[in-house]
Amino acid sequence: MSDIDTSASFVWHDDLLLGHAPMDHEHETLAQLIGALNQAADEDLAAALDALAAHATQHFESENASMTETAFPPRDCHIDEHAAVLRSVQAVQQRLAQGDFAVARRLGAELEAWFPAHVQHLDSALSHWLCKLRLGGKPVVLRRRLPTAA
Repeated sequence: MSDIDTSASFVWHDDLLLGHAPMDHEHETLAQLIGALNQAADEDLAAALDALAAHATQHFESENASMTETAFPPRDCHIDEHAAVLRSVQAVQQRLAQGDFAVARRLGAELEAWFPAHVQHLDSALSHWLCKLRLGGKPVVLRRRLPTAA
């Protein structure tokens, strides 16, 4: 067993809202899949990782296309980060297929740490960009102050 604590499930919360509904929905799903990976029993890890990989691939391709089509200025850095995450996920899928459960657990913990910063920095800039192009200004985000998981 890994030394990573996966006892607390990663959950979506309003601090991750960006005000771009399609992106927010995709992010909520990704957060749920990261939480599911972190909570999966060993026999369910491969299926949880495969589901996360499939969603992340589709989501990143969609964001990458939006950035390219709209000439989002910092797109190269953002696209490179997506590619790095997918390379890591694919490498972990290969190691998990060989029975390395610990590396899959570590990936879940790393994604849980990475995801909020990615959303709040890179994706928030993209959300602002897309909303400004479409609506002429930044998105308005109303956040409930609900307690988050400890």
